[in-house]
Amino acid sequence: MSDPNSPNRFNEEKATYAVRGEGAPDIELGVAAIRNVVATLPVRPGVYRMQDVRGDVLYVGKARALKNRVTNYTQVSRLSKRLQRMVAQTRSMTIVTTNNEAEALLLEAQLIKRYRPPYNVLLRDDKSFPFILLRSDHDFPRVQLHRGARRYKGDYFGPFAGAGQVRMTLNALQKLFLLRSCTDSFFATRDRPCLLYQIRRCSAPCVGRIDAPAYAELVSDSKDFLQGKSTKVQEKLGVQMQAAAENLDFELATVLRDRLKALTFIQGSQAINAEGMGDADIFALACKNGVMGIQAFFIRGGQNWGHRSFFPAHTNEVPEDEVFAAFLMQFYEEVPPPRNVFVDRELAEAPLLAEAMGEKAGFKVALSVPQRGTRRRLMEQAQRNAVEALDRRLAESTTQAKLLAEVAELFELAEPPERIEVYDNSHIQGTNAVGAMIVAGPEGFRKGQYRKFNIKRPETAPGDDFAMMREVFGRRFARAQAEDPDRTQGDWPDLVLVDGGRGQLNAVKGVLEDLGIEDVNVVGVAKGPHHGRDGREVFHLMDGRERMLPVNSPVLFYLQRLRDEVHRFAIGAHRAKRAKAIGASPLDDVPGIGPARKKALLMHFGTARAVRGASLEDLQKAPGVSKAMAQQLHDYFHVG
Repeated sequence: MSDPNSPNRFNEEKATYAVRGEGAPDIELGVAAIRNVVATLPVRPGVYRMQDVRGDVLYVGKARALKNRVTNYTQVSRLSKRLQRMVAQTRSMTIVTTNNEAEALLLEAQLIKRYRPPYNVLLRDDKSFPFILLRSDHDFPRVQLHRGARRYKGDYFGPFAGAGQVRMTLNALQKLFLLRSCTDSFFATRDRPCLLYQIRRCSAPCVGRIDAPAYAELVSDSKDFLQGKSTKVQEKLGVQMQAAAENLDFELATVLRDRLKALTFIQGSQAINAEGMGDADIFALACKNGVMGIQAFFIRGGQNWGHRSFFPAHTNEVPEDEVFAAFLMQFYEEVPPPRNVFVDRELAEAPLLAEAMGEKAGFKVALSVPQRGTRRRLMEQAQRNAVEALDRRLAESTTQAKLLAEVAELFELAEPPERIEVYDNSHIQGTNAVGAMIVAGPEGFRKGQYRKFNIKRPETAPGDDFAMMREVFGRRFARAQAEDPDRTQGDWPDLVLVDGGRGQLNAVKGVLEDLGIEDVNVVGVAKGPHHGRDGREVFHLMDGRERMLPVNSPVLFYLQRLRDEVHRFAIGAHRAKRAKAIGASPLDDVPGIGPARKKALLMHFGTARAVRGASLEDLQKAPGVSKAMAQQLHDYFHVG
């Protein structure tokens, strides 16, 4: 989707209206700010943003007639308590008009994703959806798992509910169609087949065991399979196997038989029989105790590509239909819609939602409630799954709430922590040092808020764990003070756990004291008296006291799980940094040497060491290296 403020996308009648208001939120000031906007609003479709006194976005909404919709917020007595709180905080509004209501709906979803306002229903999911990518930028296309932006040319198949479903399908594709999965650089350097060829998972195009036309036929068959035409592929393999047997080519017949077995296994392993469904997404919503859960099934080409549960945030006092509609638009902001979307209830805005999805997809999208047959049976299954997933969620949150209450009691916190930050360092003898921070809360780990810190200050001695912890805390909390001094954004921790004993805790205390921060609760987590062999930990409090828990304590298990998670994240960050350093070259630091020129130099001299030791005359002979560049290279390695 294009920039929401682009004049060729929307009619650009954007304006910001404000009144000044100081002190605590006041509903009269909020109503005055909104009335100031209403006076100049057109009766046209568009999107409005409500902002507080600091300019932070409180809410994003869309309207078929902006003037009529925004006027409703001035009638305070008719608003819910939630909306009254929002109006009380409102001090300005931003308006963008659109050509029609469908465009407004698309823009609303885009802006909610960008600003994540506290009064909007939010699709809370840190993971992007995986796809299978069959690339087309090579004579022998590669098949691979893909997440994120679509940077490569090729065919994208998805979404899959998770990486597990993708890997299972990729495994099937390798068995069935022998497509390569290696990188282009690995492909280019092979002089003999790899192990995948030996176990009949690749046709070895890298060494010419299959020609381009035959490989292209395999690619075509794999596309048919991913598009749900597995019967066509099955018939083709059966004919080929019979022909091979008649020609007494029993080795080929055996290979084809194994591929047919793999295809039959995949067809039989579908947990959901969706034959004849084509491309469709199925959604069902369940609600208990004010908590809502949505179950999604992904059907592509009549094949089940998995299911996932979602638990939208900020749903208190919001009607179920409104939550469902907001969820769908935010979901399809991330994922291309299929031609059919099935939901378990009639939605008031169903025609508008379908129109907006169709505009995004480039084809007509049908949004409907299935009434009979396979579609109805699948919807009933989705409804059961939604209820079961919500029950599990509620049970987990009850347990989690009890654990957090006990954590608050253990560390003498005023109330159960909403945000727990855990810190650790990882390095090998001071090299490739990184600090790591993970975040947890009542809903579990918040992986989208994890952070890693490359240790880079000159005064931080390599291998000095205390100095590394001081650097990490100095950077983390100095930034927090600069970006959120009033602590209104929810990014300040209620509890901080530091992996280490009294020394690490004292290092952290010194940093916080220097910054003038006195109310952050920090606890050091150290191994017990037997160095952790008995599964116990010692918790060091800031006032010098220590706490220990019984080895079978659920709170101990929970805190150990937090500590293990930060270990995992820190070690992973360190390994990634170390792997990058191993592949680094002295040429990386030379000004003016980009990837293409570096590659030319390495191809000419063989190694970076040879480039560093080359004479000026030899450098001038390298392809693509001018006299000035050769002089610069020579001076960089030999002068000073």
